[in-house]
Amino acid sequence: MKPVFDKIQQLSKPFLDTRHNDVHTAISTLLAFQLLEQEGGDENIVIPAIILHDTGWKRVPSKLHLKAFGPKATESKLNRLHETEGVKIAQEILQKLKYDALKTEKILEIIDGHDSRTKPISLNDMIVKDADKLWRYSNSGFFIDIERFGESHEEGLERLRCNLSEWFFTVTAKEVAAEKLSRREKEKAVEVGVAR
Repeated sequence: MKPVFDKIQQLSKPFLDTRHNDVHTAISTLLAFQLLEQEGGDENIVIPAIILHDTGWKRVPSKLHLKAFGPKATESKLNRLHETEGVKIAQEILQKLKYDALKTEKILEIIDGHDSRTKPISLNDMIVKDADKLWRYSNSGFFIDIERFGESHEEGLERLRCNLSEWFFTVTAKEVAAEKLSRREKEKAVEVGVAR
């Protein structure tokens, strides 16, 4: 990673120690690089945006998190709150680093609707949205989610299967998600085989 990305990552750490966002952000950043390589886009917008996109959860009380996201979410305004608070935090961090003003504007625009905006505003936004959701198909993301949502392995797999065609915008993300889903299904098969 570029030194400036490392600096952004360091400054974001105090805001990512909730909701497993440290793990989520690390995995999503790797996925964003993978998508950038295949789909194009501007890493100077995408990588800061993916590092900073969920910093706003720090300002949403943790006891309310599961009301704001996930299959049983009931409070969309709380999800929206993490976006608007994330914009404020990201702006502070990027200004502190004297990050390019035009790129900062585009980064903040992406963060401001990374969950609530259903239609992407640019290729960079597509990549951030896709990298954010692809984490759910990773080994860590899958097991963190089924535990916090109180799902069985099969229920978690079904949630991923049902959303595979709806969650992603880029061809690469759909392919990566399908490949990771196949891995999660094989893990279950191995687990069932061992149980017998």
